[in-house]
Amino acid sequence: MGRYTGPACRLCRREGMKLFLKGARCRMAKCAIETGRVAPGMHGKRPRKMTDYGVQLREKQRMRHYYGMQEGQFRLFFERALRRRGITGEALLQALETRLDNVVFRMGFAASHRAARQLVLHGHVTINGHKASVPSMKVPVNGVVAIKAMKKSQDLVRQVLEAGHVPEVASWIALDRENMKGELLRIPTRDEIAPFVNEQLVVELYSR
Repeated sequence: MGRYTGPACRLCRREGMKLFLKGARCRMAKCAIETGRVAPGMHGKRPRKMTDYGVQLREKQRMRHYYGMQEGQFRLFFERALRRRGITGEALLQALETRLDNVVFRMGFAASHRAARQLVLHGHVTINGHKASVPSMKVPVNGVVAIKAMKKSQDLVRQVLEAGHVPEVASWIALDRENMKGELLRIPTRDEIAPFVNEQLVVELYSR
């Protein structure tokens, strides 16, 4: 499956908000959003009149880029959420939040979603003592996510923890930072998930 390999800041500029794709840099004054750089492209400075479809599309792209997913995989997550009982938009966010790469990021073991994905792909993470190298894996409730007890793995995460450029640990996660492991206590509620998008617009887009 392909993935975006271009400039991360370009995506933030396109969406007009911080997506925290570059870890520590996103919290610095030289962040492209902080400096007021316009959207990419020759028409970046022009005010755009958005249609209803355009507004829905931007919300979907914002969510997709934030979690670092390609369109096909994101659509698959939506279709699974659609089959679940309850509110589809909330179910989608909960599924995205409990992905392994996102949980690793929420625990502070990586400075960005992209870094968390790489940490998982390179085999530095385990779930309940078993190797887990698929970023999209669903972490079960009471599942213990840990960094492998290898010097290379531990050193990579220790550098991130010592730098201090990590998000606040989510309330639905119990973290043992000293032993580099954490437990998913429960599925997060909508109020506990950062409200950076209107997920209902994403549902409306896919329901057209």
